[in-house]
Amino acid sequence: MLKLAVQKSGRLHEDSMRLLKECGIGISNGANKLKTEAGNFPLQVFFLRDDDIPQYVEDAVADIGIVGENVVYEKNKSVDVVEKLGFGKCRLSFAVARGEEYSNIQSLEGKRIATSYPYLTGQFLSKNKVKADIHEISGSVEIAPGIGLADAICDLVSSGSTLLTNGLKEVETILQSEAILIRNRQLNKAQQQLLDKLLFRVHAVKKAKNNKYILLNAPNDKLNEIIGLLPGMKSPTVLPLADKGWSSVHSVLSEDEFWDKIEQLKDAGAQGILVVPIEKMVM
Repeated sequence: MLKLAVQKSGRLHEDSMRLLKECGIGISNGANKLKTEAGNFPLQVFFLRDDDIPQYVEDAVADIGIVGENVVYEKNKSVDVVEKLGFGKCRLSFAVARGEEYSNIQSLEGKRIATSYPYLTGQFLSKNKVKADIHEISGSVEIAPGIGLADAICDLVSSGSTLLTNGLKEVETILQSEAILIRNRQLNKAQQQLLDKLLFRVHAVKKAKNNKYILLNAPNDKLNEIIGLLPGMKSPTVLPLADKGWSSVHSVLSEDEFWDKIEQLKDAGAQGILVVPIEKMVM
């Protein structure tokens, strides 16, 4: 049995549970339930505060955990990062009042900085030889300058709307963060085998999200040019159409290059281009 710790509530909870579901693992946590087991995979799930997850994994109470990078690096526990999961993206940044001048990190010399991340904030300031007074607070960091508690803050930023609402501007980023899978460093062979099985499913789900399946009709005299634009997993699938002189081409495109490739395909003579989402993609 593999023991997994996930956030019991908050910004990573829903995406973590969705990932397990997409991996074919059925979890029913019920109301206020702190522990449950999957019905179709040897997995036990603990629902914990995100700040506690690195400690639980280090102590082997949980074998693996899903948590934000920001939490893992702030807690500085002895765990291994296994996989970046692609959701819960944000950044840990300094922010100051909108009307305040800021040129570089040296502008924070001698300032009072409020943060829920004193370890990362202190590390970054020390690395840049900046001396500042760090005030650790557990919540509502963004209001600290407005009530006179601090001159600046260091906090998580997603869209930046909360900073804007509180009259602040983002000026320096310490860390780009997303949800990651961590593991205890002393997993036994059986636990590692189960983790490998889970990772196999996670990789299939992630590849599917980063790719699109496309079908298109291509004139045979343009077939080589169109095939050259479609790498696919190995090579495109080409099938003859009932209409002579035409073929149906099937392939996979990555999300990053999708729109550029579609324009090139149209220019090369492709018609009737269909785009289909991929549920799983096993390489």
